[in-house]
Amino acid sequence: MAVDVTEDTQTQRLNLDDQVAHLLRRAHQRASSLFLSVLGEHQLTPTQFFAMARLHERGQLSQNRLGRLAAMDPATIQGVIRRLEERGYIQRTPDANDRRRMVLTLTSRGSELVSGLLNHADTVSESILEPLDAQERGLFLDLLRRVT
Repeated sequence: MAVDVTEDTQTQRLNLDDQVAHLLRRAHQRASSLFLSVLGEHQLTPTQFFAMARLHERGQLSQNRLGRLAAMDPATIQGVIRRLEERGYIQRTPDANDRRRMVLTLTSRGSELVSGLLNHADTVSESILEPLDAQERGLFLDLLRRVT
């Protein structure tokens, strides 16, 4: 006896295409692709760029605080910091008041790079939001903030 699964298969496919995690993954892929097309020549990941941009914005920060501001777990921020330090973009020094705590600052090389890339980061955001009109952009950003 043959079983007609066409309707069930089509229903499953439609439901899968509407899954939030799947749509977020696709949006993330698009955002990463746009980021790399604009900023990729500098060999920075979005995570590395964001960490450097936060240091540029806030100045000197502890490694722990930068991790919290960048929404990264301790292992991830530690790896990001290590790679940025190896490339000469940040400097890590012990805190004068608490030698167990590491303080991070951008080097002049890192500061120069971030300053030059900030305008390009706006271009990435504009490209990501391009399919949306002004009202939809505001709503989309508000909803993303609530979800995160």
